[in-house]
Amino acid sequence: MAKLNLGVFFGGKSTEHEISLISAKNIIDAADKNKYNIIPVGIDKNGEFLFYNNQDYILDSHDAKKVHLGYGGLPITFSFGRDKELIGIFDKNLKIKIDVAFPVLHGSFGEDGTIQGLFEMANIPYVGAGVLGSVIGMNKDIAKKLLEKSGVKMAKFLVFDISEKGKIDFSYIISELKCPFFIKPTNSGSSVGVYKIKSESEFREKTNEVFKFCDKIMCEEAIVGKEIECSVLGNDNPAASLPGEVITSHEFYSYDAKYLDENGAQLKIPADLPEEATHKIQETAVKIFKLLNCTGMARVDGFLQENGDYIFSEINTIPGFTPISMYPKLWELNGISQTELVSRLIQLAIDKNKF
Repeated sequence: MAKLNLGVFFGGKSTEHEISLISAKNIIDAADKNKYNIIPVGIDKNGEFLFYNNQDYILDSHDAKKVHLGYGGLPITFSFGRDKELIGIFDKNLKIKIDVAFPVLHGSFGEDGTIQGLFEMANIPYVGAGVLGSVIGMNKDIAKKLLEKSGVKMAKFLVFDISEKGKIDFSYIISELKCPFFIKPTNSGSSVGVYKIKSESEFREKTNEVFKFCDKIMCEEAIVGKEIECSVLGNDNPAASLPGEVITSHEFYSYDAKYLDENGAQLKIPADLPEEATHKIQETAVKIFKLLNCTGMARVDGFLQENGDYIFSEINTIPGFTPISMYPKLWELNGISQTELVSRLIQLAIDKNKF
């Protein structure tokens, strides 16, 4: 069979630009080169799409503090319609057919339905959740309100609009959520802009920071329990991996603990859990995946309390694929190598596009 042209899209305008590069490098290295011609497409922090025809598309990928896009990328855009092509902006003779796209774009402008809509318009099959699933999964406010009505247990939360900035009643939050509690953007991932609040002065200061990310913030009850992550894979009949546990040396599993501090967290794979708790988490993860209209892949995060309750935290529809990321590591535990995992995700994208 002829090789498929696999367009891997990485970088982007979000605060998770650097982690996207590391994830993409891992995916490209793992992809079966007997099956796929890799078409690397970097998106710079201004949103420009760049095609790389050499191996230097991602530099310093071993270091989250130094990693950056390579030099010499050729500006491209999409040829909308049947051709499924990328075409040069300055070189009209540059035409690259894309059979399948693999967006490795964490956070805004990549995980929130924007690039998925672009692929839909360009008629290119793509890995992961569709437009609706991406939009819902990225928006914590919408996702939690939908899941709450379906009986999924979660932390208590309050949402405030930017029009309320400076007027939010701190005493009301304490009466509902107790202290400490967390504040976070409603539309960001990887713990970007997340703070643990212990006083009113800290709340006022950090609220100003969080509103820089979005026009709605979420205040959320602090849950005590084991921090558990579960990988989900599939379309109509998704399967859940064995859960893994995150044990952080920081106050909580922050962006720094995830990516910048090499001693910031320990991953226990699989998590040391009773069989009943494992099944409950897997069933809940699949239920959430379906309820939020996800396809392809997602990582479901939550907390297991001492009383056995599993409390949902958030879903990531484009989970990290860095060397320390939980999503691929949990599937390796199930006997699925990263090379096989990439191939399965690509096939799921093709299957999704048949209808």
